[in-house]
Amino acid sequence: MLERTAGSEDMGTTVNGDVFQEANGPADGYAAIAQADRLTQEPESIRKWREEQRKRLQELDAASKVMEQEWREKAKKDLEEWNQRQSEQVEKNKINNRASEEAFVKESKEETPGTEWEKVAQLCDFNPKSSKQCKDVSRLRSVLMSLKQTPLSR
Repeated sequence: MLERTAGSEDMGTTVNGDVFQEANGPADGYAAIAQADRLTQEPESIRKWREEQRKRLQELDAASKVMEQEWREKAKKDLEEWNQRQSEQVEKNKINNRASEEAFVKESKEETPGTEWEKVAQLCDFNPKSSKQCKDVSRLRSVLMSLKQTPLSR
């Protein structure tokens, strides 16, 4: 039933005069390691699969790092191009806004009698098709058009 080895006599436990070996495993520490090795050894096919899987995963990791680096470089280049286009557009807008502001200031300083309603007409949108989502302002439009054609006399 229980085998006794020469080194296990010291490790045994005496109960009612009988010597029992400890139930937690072999008494020799190296024997326990050897037994664990035998239990954990896996078949050759599983070992080969595990090695192939490890190699494949390493290759995939390397490829993904290369792709990530390429994407980062492309994104950096695209961002620089976008920033350049954006700055060019901002500069164009600044130039256009300055020109239109100068023209507006020049026109607003010109005060000739009878041109007030023409200035108002320039600021108003008299196209009825463009104001579909706004309130109906056709009466105001007609009043402004009549004032433009025949201004009020003072």
